[in-house]
Order: sequence, then structure tokens, then C-alpha cells
Amino acid sequence: MPRKLPVAAPRARGIVSSSHLVSPRSVELSEFEFGLIVAWNAFSRWAVRCMAAAGCPDLTITDVLVLHHLCHRARNKKLADICFVLNYEDTHVVGYSLKKLVAAALAQADRQGKEVFYSPTPQGEAFVQRYREVREDCLVKSLDTELNADIGELARLLRTMSGMYDQAARAATSL
Repeated sequence: MPRKLPVAAPRARGIVSSSHLVSPRSVELSEFEFGLIVAWNAFSRWAVRCMAAAGCPDLTITDVLVLHHLCHRARNKKLADICFVLNYEDTHVVGYSLKKLVAAALAQADRQGKEVFYSPTPQGEAFVQRYREVREDCLVKSLDTELNADIGELARLLRTMSGMYDQAARAATSL
């Protein structure tokens, strides 16, 4: 009796948010973009609520990200450097966030010549440490550690895609 070859399954249509953008060349890109939208909104909600649980209920996602970055590696940072690392194009958004953090005594500004350097205050560092504790209890504890390798690969893919989107944005600007 002749052996039957397996029949390829029909290609899935994908879960997308903008079906009018789906390209026959890459349904996966539309799926990725939808996943990115959903993940970004979930992450933003999580980070803001985690910071609220840590004791800072009035911070936006930008405020939370900037405060965490100020604590990163215990180095003073300039506005331009914060924007560069967090990939914010609009310095006014980050500048406003820094003013809010300084006014809330979570960050401090130190003028050195024409430059202003920002760093967390001891109170800001304490809230970030509390955020870490809440994160451990609510998120990390429920993480299946077997997923860690996949999460690392996903992080590398996100950084690669970020570069592709930045390049595409530059190309679109020149049209």
C-alpha cells in the first residue's frame, strides 16, 4: 500500500488588530504588531499598578520608566541620555516626567555648568525597591522559569524589531 504524505495544514489567518494592513508577505508581522499593542498596554497597566502598590499611586507609565532608569546603575543621567535609552523621541514628555518626579521628591536635579543631571532621591530609591518586592510577589513568583530562555529570545527579537521600526520611520519621514 503506498504511503501517504502528510498534507500541510492551511495557513492560519492570524490574530490581528488591523486586517486591512495584513500583507500576504507577512501575516506574522501583523500578528506581532497586535501582540505588541496588547503587551505594551498590559505592561503599562502592570507597571503603573505595581508602583501604586509600592506607594506611588499618581505616576504615569513614563514616570515609572524614568524613575526606574534613574535608579539604573546608580549613575546620574542627562535628559538626552534618558530619552535615548528609553527610545523617547519627544524630550518634552520625559522633561515633564522629570519635573513631576523632582516635585514629588522622588528625583533630584543637579546642575553642572550648562548640563542638568538627574538621580533618584533616597525616597525614590525606596519606592523602586518596594516596586521590586511587589514585582517579585505578583509577577516573578508566578513565572514558569522554563520560559526564561524563550523570554530572552523574545527580548532580543524585540530589540531587533525596534531597530527595524526606527529605520522604517526614518524612511517614511523622507517620503
